[in-house]
Amino acid sequence: MALGSSLFAAVFLAVAVAASPVQVNKPLVSLPLVRRTNSTSFTNLLANDQARARYLKDRAQAKLQGRAASVDATNAVDTYVVSVGVGSPATQYSLLVDTGSSNTWLGANKSYTPTSTSSDTGDSVSVTYGSGSFSGEEYTDTVTLGDGLTITNQSIGVASQAQGFSGVDGILGVGPVALTQGTLGDSEATVPTVTDNLLSQGTIDTEVLAVSFAPATSESDANGELTFGGTDSSKYTGSINYVPITSTSPASEYWGIDQDITYGDSPILSSTAGIVDTGTTLVLIASDAFDAYKTATGGTADESTGLLRISSSQFSSLQTLNFNIGGTTYGLTANAQIWPRALNSAIGGTADDIYLVVNDIGSASGEGLDFINGYAFLERFYSVYDTTNSQVGFAETSFTSATSN
Repeated sequence: MALGSSLFAAVFLAVAVAASPVQVNKPLVSLPLVRRTNSTSFTNLLANDQARARYLKDRAQAKLQGRAASVDATNAVDTYVVSVGVGSPATQYSLLVDTGSSNTWLGANKSYTPTSTSSDTGDSVSVTYGSGSFSGEEYTDTVTLGDGLTITNQSIGVASQAQGFSGVDGILGVGPVALTQGTLGDSEATVPTVTDNLLSQGTIDTEVLAVSFAPATSESDANGELTFGGTDSSKYTGSINYVPITSTSPASEYWGIDQDITYGDSPILSSTAGIVDTGTTLVLIASDAFDAYKTATGGTADESTGLLRISSSQFSSLQTLNFNIGGTTYGLTANAQIWPRALNSAIGGTADDIYLVVNDIGSASGEGLDFINGYAFLERFYSVYDTTNSQVGFAETSFTSATSN
């Protein structure tokens, strides 16, 4: 899946009603999340994101057609990880947090250390992602998030082989539980996710995950927050606006929403379905919409990075890219549309050049997954993934109009 893609820092445990977040008297548990860059393969940023997009689309379509899905794997180059304890006493593993998959597994970098709470179920487990894959054995074990937030008998995969995950130990899957179907041996049963078990074990009262990021300016930033079970009102401004999960397949298999996009006042993508994904770095849009965006911005394809490059004068006239979601407009300012200039060299770019974070998903609109709002979008807006009410929410933050790039 890959995972490509822009930024975390602490996990808080709070409880809220999905449509109207309310803080209650449960202890807050902080858990740092950090951006990790695999500099040796960071020039594959666009290829990585596009590979993930192809796989996510093909996986959902294959499920409907009863066939296997596959895609060429590339290394995950831009990832956002959290330290998760497994076992008792716990061993800490750096796991990528992914809303586009739902299995939790480890062993890509650091080997699994069994303890008294470890139990081998005897089942094999395997998952393929746009950025790589893993296979191995399923265990159940105690999983600890932060200082004392504990899940017992959590299903975890222990990798005997993994590819595409340099610099991370595995994945903390927080996507819809249906994505686990077919990952255990020959079984078609689903596997309860971390958030499922937090709810069933009474640790949280509603199955909600909220994500807060800030724009990154270095290759290792701790600048975000996850909230399990509710929302953190200090991380957003105004109100959270919710929309139902889209009914359009294949986006409906993920955290899918409907939206349209305009560049300034000019429409570039009519209302269509896509997904919100913490495993993608860029904002990817359908090929026809990307062509319109490229023409409007005057950007030219850069051979070194694969991204669109614009001049300083073009940047000064760059208009806001507006995402209309459920009747609310979320605007990516000119500053929000460019790759962090401090990280140009990390993607094989030139220090003084300006690169755009909007690019081609690799297929025309009308295929049911016509965009991916990745980290470039999420670091400007607070996002909420509400399993209990089958909805996704967004709000502005203090970083929505930041000029940190």
